[in-house]
Amino acid sequence: MSLFLVKRFITFLATLFGATILTFLALEILPGDPALVILGVDAPDSAVEALRLEMGLDRPAIERYFDWISGLLQGRFGTSYTYSVSVLELLEARLGITIPLALMAMVLSVVMALSLGLYAASQHNKRGDVTVMGVSQLGISVPNFWLALLLILLFAVHLRWFSAGGFPGWENGVWPAFKALILPSIALATVQGAILARFTRSAILETMREDYVRTARAKGLTRRATLWKHVLRNALIPVVTIMGLQFANLLAGTIVVENVFALPGVGRLILQSISQRDVVVVRDLVVLLAAMVVIVNFFVDLLYAVIDPRLKAHDI
Repeated sequence: MSLFLVKRFITFLATLFGATILTFLALEILPGDPALVILGVDAPDSAVEALRLEMGLDRPAIERYFDWISGLLQGRFGTSYTYSVSVLELLEARLGITIPLALMAMVLSVVMALSLGLYAASQHNKRGDVTVMGVSQLGISVPNFWLALLLILLFAVHLRWFSAGGFPGWENGVWPAFKALILPSIALATVQGAILARFTRSAILETMREDYVRTARAKGLTRRATLWKHVLRNALIPVVTIMGLQFANLLAGTIVVENVFALPGVGRLILQSISQRDVVVVRDLVVLLAAMVVIVNFFVDLLYAVIDPRLKAHDI
């Protein structure tokens, strides 16, 4: 088990290092001058050059990269060109929206997927199976931003059960804040839940063809008991893998959904920073999101050993 943890931790560090290099290089080759964007195209050349010197854009790229990395390792985030405040200060309030939204969407998609996938597998080639697969195919086909607009139209405009957008803040009560995230989390979870439901069904059906499952049935166990006691746990390993990968898609989806619902989260901040050419904010946020995805997948790897104890003996 210790070898397994060491391997995964090394992979974790290597992935983060690669993410920092790719992020920095991608932002370096983007067209446009941050100083010119801030001051405007009509600004005099002397003012633009002075601002470039103040922002350190005159230094070599490799020097600026290592200064950035050393700052991240020390817990020092950069200062936003646009807002003139630390990126960490910009993140404080916004993480309190994006992280709960992503977690709510993840929990909702997992509950939806396991319920529908398990039901479809138990009703294989029957009406229930066909219905679930048809609904899941529809869910996969619907873009989350379009679904978000439909949810606003139905539940906010016509039924008036929810607000059409905005976030009241956690300081104004847990329920109002939680309620503001319900529709966005549904818009995010639907597509991911539909994909995971189909994958869960396939994994369960494949596991049900194993010899030990036939042996359990031959011993007199009912189909339901075999499904819960022998099939589900063994089918969870590939399903958990997809769950970890889907967390990245959920974080990416927040960029669109937060803008549809006017939520002042990290996703909306990234989009605004890209349009304003605020390189400092963009690169810090991209690396932060990459770290969150890698950490989630690290814990997913640890779940393998919990689900299947045989992995502990092999130290994979």
